[in-house]
Amino acid sequence: MKILVLNAGSSSQKSCLYNLDNVLPPEPPTPLWEAQIDWTHHQGVAEIHVKTIYGDFLKQELNSVSHREATTEMLKTLWQGVTKVIQQPQDIDIVGHRVVHGGEEYSASTRITPEVKAVISRLATLAPAHNPANLEGIEAIEEILGDKIPQVAVFDTAFHTQMPLAAAVYPLPYEFLTQGIRRYGFHGISHQYCSQKAAAILGRELTDLRLITCHLGNGCSLAAIRDGHSVDTTMGFTPLDGLMMGSRSGAVDPGILIYLLREKGYSIEELDQLLNKSSGLKGVSGISEDMRQLNIAIADGNHRAQLAIDIYIHRLCSGIGAMLANLGRLDALIFTAGVGENAANIRERVCESLTFLDLKIDKEKNNIPHITGDIATVDSAARILVIHTQEDWAIAQECWHLL
Repeated sequence: MKILVLNAGSSSQKSCLYNLDNVLPPEPPTPLWEAQIDWTHHQGVAEIHVKTIYGDFLKQELNSVSHREATTEMLKTLWQGVTKVIQQPQDIDIVGHRVVHGGEEYSASTRITPEVKAVISRLATLAPAHNPANLEGIEAIEEILGDKIPQVAVFDTAFHTQMPLAAAVYPLPYEFLTQGIRRYGFHGISHQYCSQKAAAILGRELTDLRLITCHLGNGCSLAAIRDGHSVDTTMGFTPLDGLMMGSRSGAVDPGILIYLLREKGYSIEELDQLLNKSSGLKGVSGISEDMRQLNIAIADGNHRAQLAIDIYIHRLCSGIGAMLANLGRLDALIFTAGVGENAANIRERVCESLTFLDLKIDKEKNNIPHITGDIATVDSAARILVIHTQEDWAIAQECWHLL
């Protein structure tokens, strides 16, 4: 079974092709083909990077192309040129898409139909940086492969649909809930995958574990997981809520927004730019949303970069405390995604702030490059895990089960 996975975002798109047998392997296999599109700062310019399991590699720059056109060119490398791994597009059995927002309509992965596409499009107002890109990927596949090959939407919000109402409902007039204004949560594919992987690492049943997963990338969120389900998370109605992120503010006093609208004359578009693109690590530091660049600046004595990291740690630890309050106990704290997997200094500072929980990090293990697994000391009250999140493999598994 050949499963194509498209993971489309606002600034890049990652794709891969898995070749699976009749039995689902316990560990992620190496994809036959992997590709990434990076959108540069120049309008209409896309860089395509492709590699195959056989060692073939392709780098291509496209000018004056739309997202859909770039996706089409990327997909052609599956059956054309030096990176060819299949004979024809029809060799693909099923296509899985990461879709960020599924709203109240979808609590599980779903076969894509015109009705599903209409919902994804309607919810684009709640995830404007993601749902439109997800939809473009779906439509590009339809143009190339037709409607014979099944496509599946795997929703980032689905894992959080069992949150209790006390955690999901905002303290606004009740009629807002009936209009679909509630906390949905995001990064669910990653949180779910990491919780399952944690159970395997610890040799325990997931339903017996109480976990906090820290998805720390350019976007950041936490999830409190009990009985195998998300019972609380930091993102809300949109992916803007919660923790401080790369260029997103996370939670701020809503009175600030009223003040900026009323007293400073901000437009809706200016607020959107401010909160989504000009805040977070980037906004406070004035340098970058990239943690690596901030660490370099801190070493050079940059105080704003240091302040940005200090705020990041403070809000992260506060969020972990809030998640813990909904669990009653903690069996494992899990770090994942770009920052969570690679920033040893962030992991160390967070765990040092949580020593009152008798949480103890093994500094030697923590500083091993690309470490995965348990980095807690033997006598730590809870385990500390670094897990490489594999959303693409999680999406492929969903496709395998559905087909």
